[in-house]
Amino acid sequence: AHAGVVLMNAAGYPSMSGHGIIAATTIALERALIFSREVDEVQAPLVFDTPAGMVRARARLIAQGESRHVDAVAITNVPAFVYAASEAVKVGTRQLRVDVAFGGAFFAIVDTEATGVPLTAARVPDLRRLGVDICASLAATVVPEHPADSTITGVSGVIFTGPPQDPEAHLRNVTVDSAGAVDVSASAMGTSAVMAVLDAMGLLPEGEPFVHEGLSGALLRGRVVGRSRVGDISALVTEIEGSAWITGEHTFLLDEDDPCREGLSL
Repeated sequence: AHAGVVLMNAAGYPSMSGHGIIAATTIALERALIFSREVDEVQAPLVFDTPAGMVRARARLIAQGESRHVDAVAITNVPAFVYAASEAVKVGTRQLRVDVAFGGAFFAIVDTEATGVPLTAARVPDLRRLGVDICASLAATVVPEHPADSTITGVSGVIFTGPPQDPEAHLRNVTVDSAGAVDVSASAMGTSAVMAVLDAMGLLPEGEPFVHEGLSGALLRGRVVGRSRVGDISALVTEIEGSAWITGEHTFLLDEDDPCREGLSL
């Protein structure tokens, strides 16, 4: 690996984040933080070590003045697989069916049409509450554990899927993590997990990219690059492509005289 990556979000420290790796690759190359002999004029392959396993990234480069700009990054994700299909989940007085799948973390995948809540920005508060309730319900009944790494356990979030708005996309989705944070991108890990479910159902486009639309309208493109096994479970090796842009830079400082230098937990 060129570097190890620890990722952080509103819920804590996820085992992996696909769009986090896409962003880290973009930053590492555009800010010249990582150098590799394999970088040429049009592409730059990088390898990252994550808690979920080794992740390979390949940046597509374009000329921008005298420098090279990262146009897009394709990551070869850790193997994705279906842990439990059509699992019954009780939420309030209702019972929903979810597919639990792994794409770097475990997700519960729900057909939004079955919930009666559309995938729109106006209904995000409802999706957030429902996602938290589904995670809480599953925590009492289904606690998935990665067959090859017992430290990766539990459902980290819910992926609500529905009909796309972009004509290029196959599905639209919103991801809500167990703490209620909403991911408006298509979620790279979530895309791998959804592809594993579609593949198990025989619905994954054969030989074509699977295009996943986020609530923001941004698209991620996934394709199958191999098959493997994780323990006794058939798994899918996927490549997910997306783009990232540097929006700012920040320096964190720890002053020994600051009584709150490690932050506060209220």
